[in-house]
Amino acid sequence: MTIDDVLARMEGLDRSLPPDDGVKWFNRLYLEVTRSVAAQEDTGAHTFLEALDVEFAGAYFAALDAAGAAELPADFPYHSWKPLFEARFSGEIAPVQFALAGMNAHINHDLALGVCAVCVARGVEPRMGTPEHAEYIAVNPLITEVESRVKAWLLTDALAELDRDFGPVDDVVAIWSVERARDAAWIRAQVLWHLRALPSLRDDYLEINDRAAELASRALLVPVGAAD
Repeated sequence: MTIDDVLARMEGLDRSLPPDDGVKWFNRLYLEVTRSVAAQEDTGAHTFLEALDVEFAGAYFAALDAAGAAELPADFPYHSWKPLFEARFSGEIAPVQFALAGMNAHINHDLALGVCAVCVARGVEPRMGTPEHAEYIAVNPLITEVESRVKAWLLTDALAELDRDFGPVDDVVAIWSVERARDAAWIRAQVLWHLRALPSLRDDYLEINDRAAELASRALLVPVGAAD
C-alpha cells in the first residue's frame, strides 16, 4: 500500500459513507490531515513519515473492515475503536464528537504501534532527537492547523449537511489536543520498544492502553442531544 492508495480509499469512503454515519466525519478529518501531510512530503523520497502514514492508515482500515457496515461483531477486537463504531448511527452525537473519538482511538492507541513497526522495518530506535523524531514533530503545526480548520467546519457546515442542531460541544472539543496526543504516542512507542524482550508485559501494556483509549472515546461521545 502507498500513500496514494491510502488517499484513494479515504476519498472513496468520503463519497460513499452517508451523513448520518459518524465514521464519515472522522474519515473527513483524517482525509484532510493526510492530504495536507502528504502534500508537504511530496519530495520523491521514501521518508519515515510517509512510511508511518501508510502503516498508521492500515490500522484504521483494519478496524473499519472488522466493524462491517451494520451491527458491530461480538468479537470485534479493537477496543479503542468500539465507541465510535457502536455509536456511529446515533442522532444524538455531533459530527465533531465522532471525528475526535476516531482521532483519539487512532492516535492514543494505533500511532505508537505504527511508530514501532516502521522503526523495526528501518532498523532504528524511536528515540528523541533522532532524524525520525524530527520528521515526526515537524508536522505538528500543520496537523494542528488542519485539524482546527476541519473542526470549525464540522461545527458549522457539517451540521447544515445533516440539517440538525445540537447542544454545546465546546467542553468536548476543548479537552482534545492532537499535538499533546502525538507527543504522548511517541513516548508510548519508546515504552513498547523497550518491552519487546518482555512479550507478556508488552501485551498487558497494549491491552491497558487499548482499554484506556476506549474510555476516553466514550467520554468524547457523550450525547449532546438535539438543541431546542
